[in-house]
Amino acid sequence: MTAKRTAIVVAVVFVAYAVLLGWRGALLIGTGDPVAIVLGIAVLAIPLLGAYLVWRELQFGRQTETLARELEAAGGLPVDDLPRRPSGRIDRAAADESFTKYKAEAEAAPEDWRVWFRLSTAYDAAGDRKRARASMRTAIAQHARTP
Repeated sequence: MTAKRTAIVVAVVFVAYAVLLGWRGALLIGTGDPVAIVLGIAVLAIPLLGAYLVWRELQFGRQTETLARELEAAGGLPVDDLPRRPSGRIDRAAADESFTKYKAEAEAAPEDWRVWFRLSTAYDAAGDRKRARASMRTAIAQHARTP
């Protein structure tokens, strides 16, 4: 629940930032000076791009949460029983060992969104966030294709 609250706070802060930045962009455009108009348009583009990126991240989180609930209802969520260091981080060797199992499952059934979801959690446990997000995107795409 903390991640969801953090996302909401970030979205609210972004909206405030976008409104203030948009207002400044409109003021620059309103001056009539050609350089200020170009700068104002550029300033208006920043919140638009930011809004798109925030929307994409919120969609990714919502879709991931939907898949997690569905997998949990079916009893297919991976159990978080990996040993942890005193700092709370997962032991890297144990995460790597667990990862091998989930990678083999994904290779055996590449069209099954469930194995991609589990592979994503294994990548995350191993500390590879980039591949974890890519695997989760694959799980989301496979889930969308599932009848």
